[in-house]
Amino acid sequence: MRRLSLRSRLLLITLLLLVVGLATGSTIVNARLQDHLRTRLDSELRSVGQLLQTSGAPTDPERADANARQLALGLDLFGSPYFVFLDPAGAVVGEVSSPRIGSEQLPRVEDLRKVPPDGPAVVVTSSDGNARWRAIALPRPSGSVVVAGSFAEADSTVARVRRSSVIAGSLTLAALAVAGWFAVNGGLRPLRRIEQTAAAIAGGDLSRRVPDLAAPGTEIGRLAGSLNTMLGQLEQAFADRSASEARMRTFVSDVSHELRTPLFGIKGFTELYRMGALPEPADVDATMRRIEQEAGRLAGLTEDLLLLAQLDEAPDSLLEPGPMDLRTLANDARHDLQALDPSRPVELTGPGGGPPGPAPVWGDEARLRQVVTNLVGNAVAHTPAGTPVRIGVGSADGRAVLEISDQGPGMSADQASRVFDRFYRVDRSRSRSGGANAGLGLAIARSLAQAHGGEVELLTAVGEGACFRITLPLAT
Repeated sequence: MRRLSLRSRLLLITLLLLVVGLATGSTIVNARLQDHLRTRLDSELRSVGQLLQTSGAPTDPERADANARQLALGLDLFGSPYFVFLDPAGAVVGEVSSPRIGSEQLPRVEDLRKVPPDGPAVVVTSSDGNARWRAIALPRPSGSVVVAGSFAEADSTVARVRRSSVIAGSLTLAALAVAGWFAVNGGLRPLRRIEQTAAAIAGGDLSRRVPDLAAPGTEIGRLAGSLNTMLGQLEQAFADRSASEARMRTFVSDVSHELRTPLFGIKGFTELYRMGALPEPADVDATMRRIEQEAGRLAGLTEDLLLLAQLDEAPDSLLEPGPMDLRTLANDARHDLQALDPSRPVELTGPGGGPPGPAPVWGDEARLRQVVTNLVGNAVAHTPAGTPVRIGVGSADGRAVLEISDQGPGMSADQASRVFDRFYRVDRSRSRSGGANAGLGLAIARSLAQAHGGEVELLTAVGEGACFRITLPLAT
């Protein structure tokens, strides 16, 4: 069975069930027919026997022959019965049989003597053993009469019915086999479509989907829906894996580039010292300062990368939350901006304008201060000196809000969509002096905000400045 196709197995199982059903039905019909014929024969024999109970025995042979010829037509109506008259001692005093039946086909008298009077009908065999007879005995005033009827015609009728059932069943089975073959083919056509789709997907076409082959409530419909859902998830998984691999390649390339610059600087300065190109103590001091700067830059970049990795894996382990207010960070940010660029106007307002308001949160002050510091550094680095900056703090829509908005050149939609990506810089020509300028500051800011259950959003357009908006859950 395992070597057969599903179509062949379904058809074979269906045909086997049909054979069992037809055989069972034929057996029941034959048994009921045989029982009906036997009951009818017994009734006819008993009716004839009751008529013969009061009649005299044909003791005269010539009279018996005459009676036999006269009863021939009537006897044939009852299946050619055989009458035997017995005296009280069991001796045969007369018998009548159909002239069409030979003596060897009649039941033995010895068997007929054993039939109990007024008892049920019994089965006896012919003298040659080839035929069955039903016999009943009824009492008479001068003995008893035994009426026997041949079961040959009933057996012949049952045999004809059995043959007809076999022929009709065979023809029906053949017709149903042909019809079943086409029906199973039609029923399995959706599965073949699914098989073709699976083969196409296995060949690399992940965009293929199983077509709507049946109503959603049917088995095929539910199977197609489940497969399409699974295929969509697989396609998304492959796309995510490809995107992850692409990001990983880009990340490794950017990390290698960022690490290579300070390392090459340190290596170049040390080679100059080893070659004796720094004869004066002042040259050595200047070189050591440059090495220290590059080492600090390398250490800062390494710390930023480690922080991002920890935020990706277990952000909660880096936080030591407590009650605080974002107004503290807003005031510190204003002082930082004024210290970095005294010519820059800095305004402290509420979210979107108006007076500042309270913004209580439950967070790690050091980490949130790092977020604000990165945003302040970004505003200073990417806007011209003297560009006004607004710092907004308060609450809006049930969230604590801190905004840092500048009136700089702003960014395009494509730049804004990538500004939080790691190692992405809007202006690639800017000097890279520190981990934040390596394109990690905004990525760290967003990851820290998300670790607090918040978010960092950017509202910007070309020529309209940029507004970085931190939203955190309000402390209750």
